[in-house]
Amino acid sequence: MFCLIPTFYDGWHIAPKILILIAFMVVGVVFLVKFCDLFVGSASAIAKKLHIAPMIIGLTVVAMGTSCPELAVSVSDSIACLIEGNGANANVALGNVVGSNICNILLVLGLSIVFTPIIIKKGLLKREFPFLIGVSLLFVIFGIFFGIGTATGNYAILRWEGIIFIVLMIAYLTYLVIDAIKHPTEDENQEEIKDMKLWKAIIFVILGAVGIACGGEFVVFGAKGLAMTGADAIHVDHNLAESLVGLTIVAVGTSLPELVTSVVAAKKGENDIALGNVIGSNIFNILFVIGIAATVNPLTSGPEIVVDLIVMMTITLLLFGFALTKKLNKAMGFIFLAIYLGYTTYLILRTLGIINI
Repeated sequence: MFCLIPTFYDGWHIAPKILILIAFMVVGVVFLVKFCDLFVGSASAIAKKLHIAPMIIGLTVVAMGTSCPELAVSVSDSIACLIEGNGANANVALGNVVGSNICNILLVLGLSIVFTPIIIKKGLLKREFPFLIGVSLLFVIFGIFFGIGTATGNYAILRWEGIIFIVLMIAYLTYLVIDAIKHPTEDENQEEIKDMKLWKAIIFVILGAVGIACGGEFVVFGAKGLAMTGADAIHVDHNLAESLVGLTIVAVGTSLPELVTSVVAAKKGENDIALGNVIGSNIFNILFVIGIAATVNPLTSGPEIVVDLIVMMTITLLLFGFALTKKLNKAMGFIFLAIYLGYTTYLILRTLGIINI
């Protein structure tokens, strides 16, 4: 499908092209969100049938399930770059994860704490926050200081770096499970797992996986096509246009599960879920999504990724700084939203060539 992007709509006028490509992206995002729910629900039902504790299911299947949209998009783009060859950059794959992590903090968490303040527990400051900062810093170091000067791009997340992320993901999951077993709590704030016949759950898991894969392909096809069409129309660099689409439209689209979950949780006063969802999602996006996508094929990008990674790291540290006050309040939420608006404006100006940094 991906190799058809440059030629599939040849002969069409710009407006119909853009509308069709947007339709691909919308359908893709709907597929990702809906089939992700089907996959997670069915996988949880299977785990329940196998008498796996709900707590463990929540820490593994459900937690990883919220990163399925990002995984589908990034792996699809990674495969597309592998097929295209000729130095193709994975701007959508990298932009999707970096953009999703930025979106999760500034937009998802920002909206959540505008609804209701979040009290920070000591456990988060001692365990989850340091780990998030650590893997984010490792992502920045890998992205900026390794892979420079490769044949396919200026900057890259290489295959061996992806493998390191996967190993860290396995170690992190193991730690979560062991810690949960040692320190069980009465209120896990987890959704009830529906009873489902095993054969039906297996079929739904397969359908969910297929739907997620198709959704990922649709989103990447639409995103890359939209970026190339728009870039040609206004005469801007293809890589910058792809980066803009990946960091904004695709990132927000794949962050919809986190956005809905966190905002609903915040409105219900379930603050731990809102914050934990964002921290967990950002950790999984780096270790799970980038790890697998880079292992499939090294993820390369142009120099613009340096700024985006620095922004991601900066707002992660800003969140930690706010968390040290022991409370995330409405004012901090508006600050996050204002930064997101400013960052999006910067991305547009960068793509148009008005800003060259």
